[in-house]
Order: sequence, then structure tokens, then C-alpha cells
Amino acid sequence: RDPLVSAIVPAYKAARTIEETLRSIRAQTYRRLEILVVDDETDVQTLFEQRFRREIKSGEMHFDFAFSGEQALRYLNDHEQEAVLILSDINMPGMSGLELLGQIKTKYFKPPPVVMMITAYGDAENFNTAKQLGADDFLTKPVDFTELKEKLKHLSDG
Repeated sequence: RDPLVSAIVPAYKAARTIEETLRSIRAQTYRRLEILVVDDETDVQTLFEQRFRREIKSGEMHFDFAFSGEQALRYLNDHEQEAVLILSDINMPGMSGLELLGQIKTKYFKPPPVVMMITAYGDAENFNTAKQLGADDFLTKPVDFTELKEKLKHLSDG
């Protein structure tokens, strides 16, 4: 059965007007991409909010920010794994991004978040360690936001 038809029939039955029907359909079929960005550099928040301004405004994507590995774990515990995608820097003071990745992949698996590691270092050692720990992708700084947007679009379409 077509998912749109599946959404329309109950929405139409429950709604009093066409506008209510459309709102109900959008609520049932729309999935917002929840993204947690983890980086000890606080200016990353402004950068992401500027680069994804249109997607944030449309409600297509929602970003939360953690400025340490420890803060990211608290966020995941407090929000019952709302994040569908985690973008994490590797080199941070305290808990490194690789340590965070290891904890995410062993403790948060219902559903498993997609984890993309971001680092200023494109070295093979960090890449191999991140892949061994279960990283789903690996990005280097400076982040190519056009490429990242394509990856996120593919993720939200999938």
C-alpha cells in the first residue's frame, strides 16, 4: 500500500478541514533529521547554524551541540538517543572523539546512530581506528559543507 495513501485516509477521517488534513499528513510522513555535533571549539555551532540555515528554518534538520565527549554522553542519556546522526571531532580535551565513538557504538544501539568522525588530521591511524570502532564515515577539517549536505540528504532520504 502506498505510504501517502496510508497517511491520507486516517488524516482525512480525523480532520475537519483540508488545512487540518494537510497538517496531519505532514506530521505523519515527515521525518526531521536530528543531528548532534560534538566539538570542543564552540564557534562550530555558529558555523553549522550559518551553513545549514535553510535546512534548519524549514525544519528538515535540527542541530544540537555538545562541546566535549562527556557532554555528548549526557545529551544522549538525557534525550534517549534522539540523535539520528552524530558528527564528532576526534581530538578533544578529556574524552577524545574516538573514546566517545567506542561508547556510542557499544551503549547506544536502539536504533544505532550514524557516527561521522571529523578531524583536522587526515592520517591513516585515526582513520583506521575510527573504522575499527564503528565509524560510519570520516570527514576532515575544514569540512566541505557541500559534500556534508549531500551525505545528510542521502541519509535523510534513506
